[in-house]
Amino acid sequence: MDKLYIVMPAYNEAENLGFTVSQWYPVTEKYGSEGSALVVVNDGSTDGTLDELRRLKKQYPKLIPLTKKNGGHGSAVLFGYRCAVRQGADLIFQTDSDGQTDPAEFEQFWKLRNRYDAVIGKRLSRGDGLSRKLVEDVVCILLRLVFGVKVRDANAPFRLMRAELVNRYISRLPKDYNIPNIMLTTFFVYYGEKVRFLPISFKPRRSGRNKLNFKKMFVIGARAMCDFVRFRRDMKKPR
Repeated sequence: MDKLYIVMPAYNEAENLGFTVSQWYPVTEKYGSEGSALVVVNDGSTDGTLDELRRLKKQYPKLIPLTKKNGGHGSAVLFGYRCAVRQGADLIFQTDSDGQTDPAEFEQFWKLRNRYDAVIGKRLSRGDGLSRKLVEDVVCILLRLVFGVKVRDANAPFRLMRAELVNRYISRLPKDYNIPNIMLTTFFVYYGEKVRFLPISFKPRRSGRNKLNFKKMFVIGARAMCDFVRFRRDMKKPR
């Protein structure tokens, strides 16, 4: 069996973690080998997230709680990916800790693991609001303009990937890059890796609010565009 590592970033998710871990932990037991694990990366939370992870660890032995200085969602994702690679994972699955994704949809991804190097979700509807859907649409337009890749959802937090593939491409990213999943999706498609996109559901958060700061998003977007141009300049077309 394959060694599966599920990676979840968590920032101020104390209210959601008990539910989310209870939902996703059985996936590591059902599908992965004995060494599989659920890695939750506490990204410098200011609530009780770290204490909750410590409590959950006593109940779930395959849970690996990690903590780091706050650096944002992307930084936490990369932190988890690197942990999975170091621990010898065969497959890495990434989702979020806010309860918006459905573990019941994992099996269809798992069944394709030997046919594709990456199986990535595409959200047909968005429980987090139209504003975030608009942001994702703009990102996909930019990816098509800059890289010539056509994807419907570049940043979906529901992706099963070969660890070797992840390791190959995260080495191209800055250590704390803020949108790694977007660039991983772009690299996979641009270089012709074996990728499949499957529809997934995406529910509203169980608790807390999705906050979208448009001023901050504008700054991130401008930075992303500069990064895209730089990445594109350094990329060579696949043979």
